[in-house]
Amino acid sequence: MDAIEKLREICMRFPEAHEKAFGGHEPPAFRVRDKMFAMVSTGDGRVSVWMKAGPGAQDVLVGGDPDRFFVPPYVGKNGWIGIRLDVDGLQWGMIEDLVDDSYRMTAPKRLVKLLDEPDA
Repeated sequence: MDAIEKLREICMRFPEAHEKAFGGHEPPAFRVRDKMFAMVSTGDGRVSVWMKAGPGAQDVLVGGDPDRFFVPPYVGKNGWIGIRLDVDGLQWGMIEDLVDDSYRMTAPKRLVKLLDEPDA
């Protein structure tokens, strides 16, 4: 399974998540209630995903592993992080956790509560 398919599988597990392109871009973007929580980018010739991150996460991740994490243009000023998906040794568990954080920051509280219910 390629990295975009694996990311798609992760993102589509969330309640009411759907895939909808961003503007005229071809790479997928993942949304809840039409608000984006993750988007794939290939604009710089590399495959990456951009997503929301909690306060301080951008500094820690980019500072700790700048070959894997970066500050994406346009949305980086709002704390979003970029993760390169075309590097060896992707840590999918960490990526899942970061997607979960991004979804929780984006989704309505009612949907976030569903994630914390048993059997969710």
